[in-house]
Amino acid sequence: MTMSRTLDTPPRADALRKRRKPRAPFILLAPAVLLLLAALAYPVGWQIVTSMQRFGLAQQFGASAEFVGLGNYARLVTDPELWGVVLRSLAFCLVNALLTMAIGVLLALLMKAVPRPVALVLQVSLLLAWAMPVVAAMTVWRWLFDYQRGVINHLLTQLGFDFVGHSWLEQPLSFLFVATVVIVWMSVPFVAFSVYAGLTQVPDEVLEAAQIDGANSRQRFTGIILPMVRPVLALVLLLQLIWDLRVFAQIKLLQDAGGVPSETNLLGTYIYQVGVGSGDFGAASAVSMFVLALTVTLSWPYVRTLLREEQP
Repeated sequence: MTMSRTLDTPPRADALRKRRKPRAPFILLAPAVLLLLAALAYPVGWQIVTSMQRFGLAQQFGASAEFVGLGNYARLVTDPELWGVVLRSLAFCLVNALLTMAIGVLLALLMKAVPRPVALVLQVSLLLAWAMPVVAAMTVWRWLFDYQRGVINHLLTQLGFDFVGHSWLEQPLSFLFVATVVIVWMSVPFVAFSVYAGLTQVPDEVLEAAQIDGANSRQRFTGIILPMVRPVLALVLLLQLIWDLRVFAQIKLLQDAGGVPSETNLLGTYIYQVGVGSGDFGAASAVSMFVLALTVTLSWPYVRTLLREEQP
């Protein structure tokens, strides 16, 4: 009997240890969580309340807002223009995110493979592109694709193509192509640096052992590198999807340079057009809440994966 009690004690002690969760992490996280909630409570709450009101320019100057419940949402659901913008935004978001991820991963692998001085030059170049202010970068890109004095039209004409006076921003497809080039160029450095940081955590000994065993470069990448950097790739892809879905400044500046808003609007510029352009801030708030719900939907698979990994 005594021997049985002695043998039963360690499992019970382990069970008690597992049940006792340390309080220090929660205490340390509490100030940041409270600050985040305080910073988000007012704007999100204002959006929710405004999305259920008829809120226009008069209400901006103190007039009382009429409560319409879900009227703004019902009006938007039946608006075919909104669903066209949603489909265009989702397609644009997926194309840009996948292109950015592909180019960023290739650049990260290149930085890991080339000699240190070459990698340093490449990193500085990417850092300069990433650090450039959006308005300054867009000024250069608008000049490059200008239909009169643009460098792109000049180079294509010199190569024998007829691009004299060609307006890249007039047609929706070419407009979105230019926007894709600009946004991918601005987003690739973040992906490249993040994936490169993940690649530095892959042990060289494991790769050398796989190479000695006869694994080629493709097998080492798919069998060793990719599984080890998959968490980084998943997080970066999620962030890219969210950022590309909510892109605004680049699209608005390209529209101001000659694009047709009704044919090139994405969700960000559509909200701006409905709110600031038409003065219907109630409908704009409803679209904003829809974008928030769409963002949470895109993020949920990643969050669910994290929750599964943390379960014992």
